[in-house]
Amino acid sequence: SNKKTLRTSFLPTVLPSSVTSDMSPLQNKLLTYRRHNEQQKMLNQLLRTCDGISDVFFYSTQNLLEVCLLDPVPPIPELPSTVRKYFFSILNTNYLFMKKCVQSNPVVPIQQQWLMSMLTLVPQSLMEGKDRELIAEKLLGEIIRDYEMSMRRCVVRNVLIKPDVKGLEDEEEAPLPLSPLGLDFSRPWHNSFIQAKNQILSNLHILHPTMKTLLDFGYAAFSTFLIVDFSSFRFKGPVDCESLKTDVSLSCSKAEEKILNTWYQRVISLFTQKEALNGVKLGQVDSFYNCVAMLMSNQLKELLRRTVEAFVKLFDPEDRNCLPLFKMELILDEKKMEFYPSFQDLEQAILFIVNRIGQTLQNIQTVRSWLMGDTTTLDAELPNHVIIWATSALRKSIKDNLEGPKEYFENYVERYGWLVDGTAQARIERFEAEEHSFDEYT
Repeated sequence: SNKKTLRTSFLPTVLPSSVTSDMSPLQNKLLTYRRHNEQQKMLNQLLRTCDGISDVFFYSTQNLLEVCLLDPVPPIPELPSTVRKYFFSILNTNYLFMKKCVQSNPVVPIQQQWLMSMLTLVPQSLMEGKDRELIAEKLLGEIIRDYEMSMRRCVVRNVLIKPDVKGLEDEEEAPLPLSPLGLDFSRPWHNSFIQAKNQILSNLHILHPTMKTLLDFGYAAFSTFLIVDFSSFRFKGPVDCESLKTDVSLSCSKAEEKILNTWYQRVISLFTQKEALNGVKLGQVDSFYNCVAMLMSNQLKELLRRTVEAFVKLFDPEDRNCLPLFKMELILDEKKMEFYPSFQDLEQAILFIVNRIGQTLQNIQTVRSWLMGDTTTLDAELPNHVIIWATSALRKSIKDNLEGPKEYFENYVERYGWLVDGTAQARIERFEAEEHSFDEYT
């Protein structure tokens, strides 16, 4: 073939052998002159070649693809820097030009039925509404853009081979997008899901219809009910500590009796029916009744917790409208002045209410023990962290609210304490034991 290629255009460079150390200076000078003439001759030939580069290197598009695209760039001989730069510039320009041409070619558009198939995978509930329709349109537009970009990138990678020359380092084509890791759109989980669902239905007793009825009983009985009604505390006016303790104890007893006669009786009536254990296997009866006991315990604990929180809320420093009023007297007793009840007694009376609430509903039998004639009771003990929180909050509130009475008390002691602590009596006795004039006695 007479076709000229890059391999036939450049003749191999023939340079004289390396000068050995045994050559004379005259021989070295002659060899250097000869090498200079040969390099000058080769340079002139390369310059003439570059002037006709379109005829020699890139005679046609077919030659261009053969040289720059379909075959790796052949080894470039040692050229002067000016020629190398010119050569690299031509390669870079033509590669970028061909890449732009390939990228500008139209690509096969994504098929409309593909987009429709994607939309059918989205639940209909997520497609309703004007805003969601706009979101779906934006997502489809993004899919179309990604598809076209991937197609163009794939064509460039499959048609063009980037020359391994300087200047094209930044033209490295990014790899094609990979499928997201961890996303599996198949449905191998469906069978295991159905299996797990059936297992839950057979073992998780809270899903039993009887449990739903039990939850309804608790909601109807306790949602708006408290062990002690604190709404009237403020309207009763100042109360003494002993009366408060008595009233709270009486309220707790009445509330417990009411719960036993209403909610508890309904629960017992529910489980005396044969339908209550429908679907429960013989080997699961114990675990079923354990679930019942746990559910009832949680309902009672929640009732006690809400009652304690309602009492603590009365002492909220941000809202003093509900703050209880306590009756305290300043008395003289055995040569000293003091409040009755003392500040410590007042604090104990307030904390007594929390403890008394926690002692309520502690002797209610479980359903299984009631049916079997046993004495096992429900675990309705008030959680320890609730007691600690309530005690801490109440003590802080008591301390803040007693700052005024303490200041009032200290002022009285400072002004009149000497009249009752024996100081005045000692001054009188000393005065009487001394001799004084009539005017002084007067």
